[in-house]
Amino acid sequence: MAMHDDQVDVTCEIVATLIQDQFPQWSGKTVRPLSSTGTVNAIFRIGNDLSARFPLRLADAAEARAVLEQEARASAELARVSRIPVPEPVALGKPGARYPMPWSVQTWLPGTVASDADPSGSDAFAEDLADFIATLRKADTRGRLFSGDSRGGVLTHHDEWMATCFEESEGLLDVHRLRQAWSHFRKLPRTGADVMSHGDLIPGNVLVAGGRLSGVLDTGGFGPADPALDLISAWHLLQPGPRDVLRRTLGCDDLEWERGKAWAFEQVVGLVWYYLESNPAMSRMGRRTLDRILESME
Repeated sequence: MAMHDDQVDVTCEIVATLIQDQFPQWSGKTVRPLSSTGTVNAIFRIGNDLSARFPLRLADAAEARAVLEQEARASAELARVSRIPVPEPVALGKPGARYPMPWSVQTWLPGTVASDADPSGSDAFAEDLADFIATLRKADTRGRLFSGDSRGGVLTHHDEWMATCFEESEGLLDVHRLRQAWSHFRKLPRTGADVMSHGDLIPGNVLVAGGRLSGVLDTGGFGPADPALDLISAWHLLQPGPRDVLRRTLGCDDLEWERGKAWAFEQVVGLVWYYLESNPAMSRMGRRTLDRILESME
């Protein structure tokens, strides 16, 4: 089942043809689809050292290329500051054989995503994650400010989306309780200046090896945002004990911690209903994180 009404399907045959036409130096490499709970790109492994990402939702080709170019710049910038391995941009492909949009090629990172190798009970993993977030926070914003329309700006700008989520979640979740929670979250004041953030530290974007953080994926959103934004990882990835370790390591005060919880809440309420049938694993992840958030508010 397609996740989006405007979804563009991509097959190994299409990918192999695009590679042969545009990057013949890689035409002998095996193309393998990667199973993923991701909702933005179809991902294929090319040989042993590359991966290709194909946007799933149909968009104007020129606009899509501009987005991919910006993501490549962001990924390269994050790679320069991170001590944890991250993918690095390699090339941008063009529309071609049965695929109408540009696409991207990155380096391949080994490891197991956190949704498969659950590190949620590990204090050491929590410390690794905190160190990664702290490193990004120290990166120079170069005077840039949050400029997107997703998470990381102003909480009240998401009121309309949250109203939609509450309507769609009737009969699925305790909507009365969710409305009460959002009424609290949306009023939390912002005090800290923008810092550099990954922006989407969910289990599918985090790699684990030996119970430790071994890599971080999907780095194209690296940019300035609310300092609390990357704290969504505390709720997506950690049980209460390690969650406290992350908080102490980062030195989060009560307000910043609550705003991190608010951004996680804004994300997961939408995941539960939107992907209920089209991406059950993503929906379940959203519900688990939501349960953690609500339990912390009891």
